[in-house]
Amino acid sequence: MSWIKLEDASQLNAIKEESNEKPVVIFKHSTSCSISGMAWNRLQRNWKDGDSEKFTPYYLDLLSYRALSNAIAEEFNVTHASPQVIVVKGGKAVYNNSHMGINYNEIVSLEV
Repeated sequence: MSWIKLEDASQLNAIKEESNEKPVVIFKHSTSCSISGMAWNRLQRNWKDGDSEKFTPYYLDLLSYRALSNAIAEEFNVTHASPQVIVVKGGKAVYNNSHMGINYNEIVSLEV
């Protein structure tokens, strides 16, 4: 599974643009949190090879880029959580869930 590292606020504009072509999945991960680790592992186990054809997947290490996590929350008008998945489609967040509420089937049902 090949997720794009989200490391700079300038990527948010690219995400908004990309989401006009196909949805973008952002996974915000707290690398020191066991619940975040479980949610990340569960998503990785379910993610299929072809899913990257339907979605552009981004991964944010929230501990290293906390300011960027806050910028994501502001840009897409979602409350910050960790772990958190945000799906952006047409420049707007169309799915936002956290912790054990992160649901692979709900995410993939949002494809174009």
